[in-house]
Amino acid sequence: IIAFTLQPSETVMNFNKVCMLGLGYIGLPTACTLANHGVQVVGVDTNPHVVHTLRNGELHIHEPGLGELVRQALGSGRLTVSPVPEPADAFIIAVPTPFYAQEQGDYQGLPYRKADMGAVMAATEAILPHLRPGNLVILESTSPPRTTVDLVQPILERSGLRAGVDFFLAYSPERVLPGQILRELVENARVIGGVTPESAQAGRDLYAIFVKGEIVQTDATTAEMVKLMENTYRDINIAIANEFSRLAEAFGVDVWQAISYANRHPRVKILNPGPGVGGHCISVDPWFFVEKAPELARLIHTARLVNDGQPHHTAALVAQALDGELPGKRIAALGLAFKPEVDDLRESPAIEVAQLLAKAGAQVRAYEPFKPAEQVAGIETVPTLAAALEGAEAILLLVQHKEFVALDPLAVASLTPARILIDTRGALDAAAWQSAGFSIYRLGDGRQ
Repeated sequence: IIAFTLQPSETVMNFNKVCMLGLGYIGLPTACTLANHGVQVVGVDTNPHVVHTLRNGELHIHEPGLGELVRQALGSGRLTVSPVPEPADAFIIAVPTPFYAQEQGDYQGLPYRKADMGAVMAATEAILPHLRPGNLVILESTSPPRTTVDLVQPILERSGLRAGVDFFLAYSPERVLPGQILRELVENARVIGGVTPESAQAGRDLYAIFVKGEIVQTDATTAEMVKLMENTYRDINIAIANEFSRLAEAFGVDVWQAISYANRHPRVKILNPGPGVGGHCISVDPWFFVEKAPELARLIHTARLVNDGQPHHTAALVAQALDGELPGKRIAALGLAFKPEVDDLRESPAIEVAQLLAKAGAQVRAYEPFKPAEQVAGIETVPTLAAALEGAEAILLLVQHKEFVALDPLAVASLTPARILIDTRGALDAAAWQSAGFSIYRLGDGRQ
C-alpha cells in the first residue's frame, strides 16, 4: 500500500523470490537472468520432460549462450525447477498462447483463427492458492487485447483480493529475437502495462533488476496492443513482399532483382519473400486482432491469408520444377525451422511445405541441423545432410541456415543424383550452382 504513494522514479519494491510459470524460449532465459542477478527463482513447467531435463542441467531448447546461463543459475542455488508454483513476491506468466489447430471463426466467408488461452488460464489459476496481499503478477504471454483485465484479473480476484488495490497486476510483452534472446532481454526497451499506475510501477521495479533498456509504463491493454502492432506490422510487410513475388512470376520479372532496385529509394525498404511466415509471434499475433475485431482488421486479415497461402504457392513451384509430377519424386528438404539459425519449429512454413509435398505423393526427406533427431508428422526426417541428399531427384532449400548457404555445389553434386535445385529464399549463388550442373528454380523469379 505504501508503494502507491511513491514516485515512479523510485524503487519501491524488493523482490526476494519470483515464480516463473513457463520455461520455454522466454520463461527460461528470464528466470535464469533474474537468478543470476541475485533473485531466488522457482521455475515452473507442467511438462515433466522439461522439469527432468533442467534438473539434470540439460536444455530442452536451443538458444546461443543459454546452456551456460542455466548452469550458472542452477549452480548458484538461486534457480530451482518445479512442476507446481510456490509462494513468491512476484509471479510471471510466460506460457504459450497458440491458436486452435482448426479455423474456429468465419467473417464474410473468410476463415480466421482464434487464440487458445487455455495455458494462460491454467497458469493464472495455479497462482490462486499462493496469491497474497502485496504480490505482483505479470502476464508476458502474447495475448488478445484486454486479456489482462478481462481474463486474468477476474480469475485472480476469485482469491478475494482486488487487483490494483490488494495486489499488483501488469502486462509486459517479450520483444526479443530468437538467436539473440539473452542480449535483447537485457538491452531492449520494455513496455510495462498495469491495471493501475501503481501496478505498472511495480512491474518496472521488477524488470529494472536486469533491464538496461528504457522501461516505458502504460496501461495493460495498451501494452498488449503494442506487442500485437509490432508483429502485425512485420506480417503485413512480409505479405506485400510475398505478393510481389507472385506478381513477378506472373510478369516474367526476377523479384529479387526488382526488390534490390526498389530499395535504392531512400524511403523504401521492401522485405524478402519466402515460403511463408512462421514462429509463435508474427504468424500468430495478427489473428488476435482479427478475432477481436474482424470488421476493422481487414488489411491485417488479408495479409494473414496471403502469408498463410504462401506454403501452397511454394509447393506449386516445386511441382512446376518437377514438370508437374510429384507422386514418387524424391525430394531433399533443407531446413524445418521457422527462421535461420534457430531450432524453433513452431508454426514453421518449411514444415507445411514439406507436408504438402508429402501429401501430394512426393517422398520427402527433411534435414534440420538444429533439431536433427526431431520427428515431424507426415514427413521423414533424417539426422544428416548426406542422408537427405542420398537418392534425391530435387533439392529444396526452405531455411537459409548458414550451413546451407555455404554449401559447395560441386560437393553436393558428388553426394546426390539430384540436378534440380529449388531456392525459396533467394539465398544461393545461382550461377555457381548452374556451373555445377544444377537447374535452378527460385521463388519469385518469373524469368525461369
